[in-house]
Parts: sequence; C-alpha cells; structure tokens
Amino acid sequence: MQELRARVARVAQTNFTVLIEGESGAGKELVARELHRGSHRPRGPFIAVNCAALVESLLEAELFGIEERTATGVRGRRGKFELADQGTLFLDEVADLSPSAQAKLLRVLQDMSVERVGGQTTRQVDTRVIAATNRSLSSLVQSGQFRPDLYYRLAGVEVCVPPLRARRDDVPLLVDHFLVRYRRAHDLSVTSPALEALMAYDWPGNVRQLGRVLERLIALSAGPSILLSDLPSDISHEYEHVVSDAPARTESLRAWSSRYVRLVLERCQGNKRRACDTLDISYHTLQSYLDYDVGTPQASAGTAALEAGPPLQALVSSTS
Repeated sequence: MQELRARVARVAQTNFTVLIEGESGAGKELVARELHRGSHRPRGPFIAVNCAALVESLLEAELFGIEERTATGVRGRRGKFELADQGTLFLDEVADLSPSAQAKLLRVLQDMSVERVGGQTTRQVDTRVIAATNRSLSSLVQSGQFRPDLYYRLAGVEVCVPPLRARRDDVPLLVDHFLVRYRRAHDLSVTSPALEALMAYDWPGNVRQLGRVLERLIALSAGPSILLSDLPSDISHEYEHVVSDAPARTESLRAWSSRYVRLVLERCQGNKRRACDTLDISYHTLQSYLDYDVGTPQASAGTAALEAGPPLQALVSSTS
C-alpha cells in the first residue's frame, strides 16, 4: 500500500490516462479521487460514471450530450465529458461497455472532442480520463471481448489495487476507521478474538464488504465490545473451528501451532516455500512445526524453534 500511494502521487502530477485494475470493493474509486486531488486540476469537477449501468440507447446522450429539441420533449444537456471539463472523468467498470460503445469512446479519446446527439459541431474538452475495471482488460483483449486499440489508449499508466486478503495488516486500521465513521452515541471496541477472526477472513467483497459488516455489528451491538460470537457465521466459523476446539482437545500451544501449520501447508498444496511466505516464518521454523508429533506430549524435534515461533495472532491472520 505504501508503494501504491507513492505511485498514485507520482501519476497524479501528469495528465495521462490511467487504468485502475482491482477486485470489486477494493477501493478503485478512492484511488481515482486521490489521483484527482493530487493533480493540477483539483478544483475542477470529478465526474464518476458507472459504465455497467449505462443503457446502450442512451449512452451517447449520457457521455456526449444531446442538443435541444433533437426529439419531441427532449431538453438539451451536456454530457459527462463536458461536465468534467477542466476536471476528471472516472469511467468505472469500463470492461462492461458494448463493442459499439467502445468504438464511440475511442473516437472521443483520440482528439478529446465531443459531438452532441443531434448536433452538427464538435466541442473540445480538457478532461482527464481515469478508467477502472474489476477484470483484466489484457485478457479480454486476447479473448476478443475488448478492443485492443481502446485498451492501449486507456492503459497509458496502469495502477493495480491489491485485494484486502493480500494486505491483512490493514484490517485493524480499517476497523478503527469504520468504528470512528459509523458510531454515534457510544464508544465501541473489538475484542482480540473477533479482530483475529476478521484478519483471518478472506473478504471476497474487500473493503466494501468489511464496511458493511462493521455497519451491521455497530447497529446490533448491545454491549461496549464486539465479540467473536457477534460476527457473521461465515467469518467466525473457520476461526472457531481451527482455534476454539484446541482447549477442548486439551491441546498445547505447540501442538495447536503444528496442526495449524499443517493446515496452511495443505492449502498451499504442499509447497513449503509458499507456506513459509504465508505464515511469515523461516523454512527451518516450518520444518520444526512439521516435525512436532501432535499425538504425543513431547515433540520429536525442534522444541526450541517451536517456542520461538510466531505469535498466535500472526498465525491466525495468515490464513489464505
């Protein structure tokens, strides 16, 4: 994320078209707004357009405008490109544009001039275009679903927003942010087990999903703290399955850690290097966990390495 912020700060100073790629809910529009705020046109308008919601028959009028009395009862208006003049136009989910819409967009991007529906003249606009997609445009180009000339026009500078599961250390910071943002009359905290479960979850909906979950928890909270039992079952289930049954099995921390490491290794399809990266431990420490015999009270080898292993929270938050 530090690298992403530095890249955004550098790119913002240019007028180049930017393509932002990332999963839904990862924060692509937030990056686009940062690009706008850090540019030479922060006082200009920031106009966001959801391309997936554009109706094909109204697309030209929405993007390029329409002249007065083009049809009965139609009032003339400026399109999004004109509204964003001297500012930034954010085209979200650009991959969802139809082939004909892609051709029309390409024509405008080539010389930054628009012709309103029913008009006879073109209008020059000084608009910076930022596009975003939750799908790989290069893959869509290869499969013939996206125009290559439009792709090369949009992908002057590419910015990739990582999913939340790739930056789990951000979860506690985001939780604090949402607690401050949404709470009203009372302070609210999150217990350590609940926070560890939130860090262990993969968040397919990314930051947007985390925000909605925190909204629900804050609205339904009856006490001063959010407990593990308060979390939705799909978030707390795996954490409880891996962690909470350890006391019931009268399992030592070393035995539990060894069992957890084996679980992670299984998810990594037996790739020990990948498991080390996931757990953030050395190969020697990984092998020590694997050498420990969970079924006996004494470790077969590597006891010292096990005791020096990562803390519980680091293990739990590394689930992938």
